[in-house]
Formats: sequence, structure tokens, C-alpha cells
Amino acid sequence: MVLPYAKISAHKIRKILRHFCVDVDATKTADLTGINRNTINRHFLLFRKAIYWHRSNELQRLIGTIECDESYFGPKRQRGVPGKRGRGTSKQPVFGIFERGGSVYTEIVPDCKQKTLRPIILGRVDPQSIVATDRWRGYDGLVDVGYDKHIRVNHSKTFVNGKTKAHINGIESFWSFTKRRLAKFNGSKVNFYLHLKECEWRWNRDSVTLEEELRRILLRYFKSKPFLV
Repeated sequence: MVLPYAKISAHKIRKILRHFCVDVDATKTADLTGINRNTINRHFLLFRKAIYWHRSNELQRLIGTIECDESYFGPKRQRGVPGKRGRGTSKQPVFGIFERGGSVYTEIVPDCKQKTLRPIILGRVDPQSIVATDRWRGYDGLVDVGYDKHIRVNHSKTFVNGKTKAHINGIESFWSFTKRRLAKFNGSKVNFYLHLKECEWRWNRDSVTLEEELRRILLRYFKSKPFLV
């Protein structure tokens, strides 16, 4: 693969791309390949921007069994500060929607109030879906706006609703994966939005599949942005 403005060989670009898809960080990739660290960083940033573009343009409305949940990223919770799972702290809230057997969609949000989360759900989730959430008040009233198959889990008591068997284990698994991965990159405070979309793209997929798809994404990305060429 030859990238626009690339000053290194196609062979080296393939090596960088392969290490990126295996999720090796830039420092180790530079050590393993003998390629300059700044060159690695430039290519990794380019890959992440292409993935962000791809994820932002690809996802359509989700339908089926859908899990919705919010999570918080940033410093550890301050001792003595009230609030559930980061509420009341300086953490960055993120809202996630997971279509079982399909994709996960995330969005950085200013808060997790009903007025913030509801428009995202209305825009991304088909009303015919079964929507599973926890009992956070931000999800109140979904039945009133057309989601009559809204089922909830009381996480203060259980992780699976004993009657409906509803759970949000899928999206919570994604949060765990994302936080573990970001910890490897020291929290990824810089370009957090890029890393978040990258985690969407990586989750539950092997490196061979990722490498094949990233090649296709890059071709479409440059074709859509001729000013980069």
C-alpha cells in the first residue's frame, strides 16, 4: 500500500499497519521495525483519523436487541464525593449503544441526563427494538416515546433481570475492554475521541480482519478527501 505524501517505502508502511492492527504501541513499533518514532506516530494518527471517519459515516440505525449504558473516563473517583460511577466527579461521560450480534456506537456527551441521552437513542435505535438499560433515570420515559419494549436491570440487586432475563453485559464488556486498552496508552487523554472510535472498531475482532479492513478504509478515506493527496 502506498499512502499520499508517504516518504517511506510501501514495505515499511505495511509493517507499520500490521503492528497497528495487532495493537502494538508506537514506541514498541519503532523498536521492532527500526522506523523513526515520529514516522510511526504520524501514521498511527492517520490510521485513527481514517477509522474515525469510517465509523462516523458507516453506522446506520440499530435494530434488534439493543443495550444502552453510560460510562465515565478519566481520573479515579474522588473519595467522599457523592455520585454513582463517576457522577459528581471530573470524569468524562460517554454514552454507548450496543446491537447484539452487531456494532457498538459511542458518543462523548456533556452529561447523562435524560435530555442528553434521549435524542441519541431516538436518532440511533429503531423503535421496534428491544432496549435494555439499567435503572438510571436518564432512561426514564422511553416507553412514552415509542420504545414499548424497554426492559431494565436493577444493578443494585443483580446483573440479570430474573423475570425478563434482560442484561447489559455486552456494552459493559465493551467498556471494560476500552478502559483496559486506554490504560495501556496512559489514558489517551490526547485525541480521546479518536481512541474511542478505534475501540469501537477493534472490539471482538482479530488482527487479520482489522488489517484487511483498514486497507479498504484508507483507500476510501483518501478518495473522499482529495485535498489530502
